[in-house]
Amino acid sequence: MAPPAESPAPQPAAVPAAVPAEIRAEIRAEIPAVVAAVAAESAATAVVPVWRNDLGGLTFRLDGGHDGVRYVKWVAAGTPEIDLPGEAVRLAWAQRWAVVPPVVDHGTDSDAAWLVTRAVAGVSAVDPRWAADPAVATAAIGRGLRLLHDALPVDGCPFDWSVERRLVRADERIAEGEGPEERFPEHRHFATAEARARLADPPPVDRLVVCHGDACVPNTLVHDDGTFAAHVDLGSLGTADRWADLAVAAWSLAEDYGPVFEDVLFDAYGVAPDAERLAYYRLLWDMA
Repeated sequence: MAPPAESPAPQPAAVPAAVPAEIRAEIRAEIPAVVAAVAAESAATAVVPVWRNDLGGLTFRLDGGHDGVRYVKWVAAGTPEIDLPGEAVRLAWAQRWAVVPPVVDHGTDSDAAWLVTRAVAGVSAVDPRWAADPAVATAAIGRGLRLLHDALPVDGCPFDWSVERRLVRADERIAEGEGPEERFPEHRHFATAEARARLADPPPVDRLVVCHGDACVPNTLVHDDGTFAAHVDLGSLGTADRWADLAVAAWSLAEDYGPVFEDVLFDAYGVAPDAERLAYYRLLWDMA
């Protein structure tokens, strides 16, 4: 789908309070043409900026359209590590077994890639409602991750998120000149050679599952009653040790809720913490 040049860009509505203050101004900017085109095609009455990720990818909510609420993810062409066509394929595969956003449309052109999905029930676990009740939200995250890992079939899954595959990207980043200063604080004391050597010695796989691929707090949706609702942002979904997801989920809790909720996550998932695997998969996440 190509955006018609004559389509007027709807004006953005107020940015929701859940969006961090430091990025609100950035995502109030002019709506990308393709997002305006999707809004016009669906007769949306409002285009609401929802999120801006660290790589400049944007998410918008389209309200008031004839087919209900839709979300549009947009990323500039050439942006590394964001594959919206790949996410569309993963969502279509996963929706047979898990609650994920149904795909409406996706496409690419010389300027950008985009993905349009229907809304699913629930709000993000970083919504102020759940930031004020983190223990309940954390339990929902843990139970939701266990449901996903139990539901998605490893046999026949066409997507790979293994250590071996991810190390290819880690090596690319090293070759591009990334060093300790680009890492999270807890990993900056490792020289690049030492960090890469640690990644070369992964722990044995505990349980092979189809992982979410980005199981951080914002990517779980929670119902009003505090139960798990759905998963979003599955662009890296693929087979891997379950600790590849658990390590990121627990790590994200410390940033969004504070470090005291890890045990709640593990209890809700039904597993004891594994310090070796947590450390390994966090370093892999940081470097890959």
